[in-house]
Amino acid sequence: MEPENKQPETPATETPTAEVSGTPAPASQPASPRGERDDRFRRGRGGGGRGGRGGPRRGGADRPKSEFDQKVLDIARVSRVTKGGKRFSFRATVVIGDGKGRVGVGMAKGKDVAQSIQKATNQARKGLITIPLKNGTIPYQVEAKYHSAVVILKPARGGVKAGGPVRVVAKLSGITGLTGKLIERTNNKVNIAMATLAAFKKIRI
Repeated sequence: MEPENKQPETPATETPTAEVSGTPAPASQPASPRGERDDRFRRGRGGGGRGGRGGPRRGGADRPKSEFDQKVLDIARVSRVTKGGKRFSFRATVVIGDGKGRVGVGMAKGKDVAQSIQKATNQARKGLITIPLKNGTIPYQVEAKYHSAVVILKPARGGVKAGGPVRVVAKLSGITGLTGKLIERTNNKVNIAMATLAAFKKIRI
């Protein structure tokens, strides 16, 4: 009697399992202190942290713009001889104007350049004068003298034809046409500016 042909039984399909090695899997290691410090540093640089570059700055956009434009005409270092030696300070000459006929010249001393400019600006605000303009120029010719400077100002059109301090004072006051001339040549900018201001003071309408 022939034996029955038995087909070999197919083993049941089993889900393959990962072979467990003898060495246990390493546990998750905590982040190093250096990594945490780097993360905090990057968060701070992004602008959201304390002291980031993206934060609001003091006095930037909130600072109101001054109605006067200013120009530093001259800065000189001066000294005063005392018993203990020489004391050095700075003298600044500043011209301010609103471009609508008001202009002023101030001169002050300070321990540093910034302080002298600030004090000179405040001094110029106290000495503001109003120039009566007619079609962007002065109504008639004027002449003035201050120490060694003698200035003649004439009405004109087509721009300010003057140089140095006369041009600076005229531009900041809002004059669009003027002819200025120095009768006595001098290199002292302060005297020229003060002579120009004295000439403007003589204008009456």
